[in-house]
Amino acid sequence: MSVVSLIRAEHLSDAAEYAYASSVPASAKLLFLAGSCPLNLDGSTAAVGDVAGQAAKCVENLVIALEAAGATLADVASTRVLVASSQQSDLVTAWEVVRAAFGDHDVPSTLLGVTVLGYDDQLVEIEATAAIA
Repeated sequence: MSVVSLIRAEHLSDAAEYAYASSVPASAKLLFLAGSCPLNLDGSTAAVGDVAGQAAKCVENLVIALEAAGATLADVASTRVLVASSQQSDLVTAWEVVRAAFGDHDVPSTLLGVTVLGYDDQLVEIEATAAIA
């Protein structure tokens, strides 16, 4: 069972597809994950030119990093999704993939359009903070 509690804010719009805050008990072990990038095991960039494909690879790599730390997506307390694009539609495309992966665990998240990301042909990166007992 996750130690992350999602907090709803009844006086804020419910148009956002996520909780507005989360909390973890003081006894929780916090996990600060590096940005999950759309990299294949050999270091090459996956799904070149495909925002949705890169978002899916980022989620896949995030799950692997979480598992290495003894956690799952249900243990994530917040995310930040970065998309190298000035097109809102690209941000929405990435968000839809990430949001679907989290299912009912609709963690607080920030979605940003950025100028450039660190790897060749990289369009998406996901940062996350998680907590476990």
